[in-house]
Amino acid sequence: MTVTEQILDLVQRPNAYMSERGLTMARFSLLDWIICGYAGRTEPVSRKMRQFAESESGRQVASVFGGGLAPARMAALVNGATSHALDYDDTHFGHVGHLSVGIYPAALAVGEEQNAHLDQVIEAFLLGAEAAIRIGSTLGRAHYNQGFHQTATAGAFGATVAASRLYGLDAGQLRAALGLCATRASGLKSQFGTMGKPYNAGLAASNGVECAALARLGLTSADDGLWGAQGFVETHRPMSSTPGGDDPAIRETPLASGLCLFEDNKYKLHACCHGLHAMIEALQVAVAQGIGLQDVATLTLRTNPRWLKVCDIKAPRSGLEVKFSYAWLAGMVLRGDRTGDDRVYTDALARDPDLADFALRLKVVGDAHVSDLRVEGQLRLQDGRDVPLAHDLAMPVPLDQLANKLRRKACDILPSVGQELWDLTSDLSGMHARDLGTVVRAASV
Repeated sequence: MTVTEQILDLVQRPNAYMSERGLTMARFSLLDWIICGYAGRTEPVSRKMRQFAESESGRQVASVFGGGLAPARMAALVNGATSHALDYDDTHFGHVGHLSVGIYPAALAVGEEQNAHLDQVIEAFLLGAEAAIRIGSTLGRAHYNQGFHQTATAGAFGATVAASRLYGLDAGQLRAALGLCATRASGLKSQFGTMGKPYNAGLAASNGVECAALARLGLTSADDGLWGAQGFVETHRPMSSTPGGDDPAIRETPLASGLCLFEDNKYKLHACCHGLHAMIEALQVAVAQGIGLQDVATLTLRTNPRWLKVCDIKAPRSGLEVKFSYAWLAGMVLRGDRTGDDRVYTDALARDPDLADFALRLKVVGDAHVSDLRVEGQLRLQDGRDVPLAHDLAMPVPLDQLANKLRRKACDILPSVGQELWDLTSDLSGMHARDLGTVVRAASV
């Protein structure tokens, strides 16, 4: 089966086919997405997206972070960008991108428009996430390393699947929607460190709503715009990469095994690029042993080479760029800065003389033998001692511990309302999409 055929088959499977762990993780992602969107509503990019939405007219049916209603496609665009504004949302490393910020805004917007039950929104998200992971894996890391932002490219197909499910599209309409998405999906890594990066997430969500809505109206497209000749995979995967992407274990996971790929989703507990989190966790172990910034003579890190083009900004110029800098984050951790508090990442931090001095003592080396989720390294202390470092984000976290970590995250980034918001959205039973929409609109500014 091609990936397109897998997805067409996937969406027609009954709800009982979804694993309970996958559904639990999908609920966690919904809560995490709400928290990130609520916290990001005052960011400059969020204000500008709301201004853009207000400049257009249409059916006011879907809720927007920051207050108000908008057409479903526009709400998805605004909420996708807003929830990715802080770059604090979840990551799936097989997909090579962020799933919630590209798919949940589309699912909630269409869910509100269709007055769907919230369980239906969560199920649609899980289907979209499974599809996006398979497509992201098919495109492979070569697609990402070429300069594409998989959150926006593969993620747009996930948003299309989720929106199509909620619109009730049949197999032929879904095929058309995927074909339309193939000519619509876009997003570049060159936008990292600017407002263009969160905008990419909004593009994924809005493209999903648009393509599903057009297919629902009968718009036709290529029979297989994703996998067919001159389709998305053929044109967006570098010629040097192998057919089927470079992670066939994900792409070829049989459908009979259930919706299991999303179970490997990861959540951010630090308000910066996920590629830095393994380093942060490793350095926090050293800090717990009493090692501080002033104790370190040099730090050498080995990381997967692909991160060197993502989060190795040597001299960040802004708070946004600090979030993509091994050098600055390493110094911040050793100094005891709160990396989980987004308010710490100011433009002034980029000019911090102590961090600039420490950056000269850090060497980051690409090592293809180190996985995307792992970091290895060594601290050379001022007294001559060497301290080894290592951490692997692939280590599983029990669901109860994960829930507690996400709750603490909510309280850290939203000190005044984090606990209240977590309590309000922790029990989703009996809720409709429009009920959750009132929570989104309550985050007015």
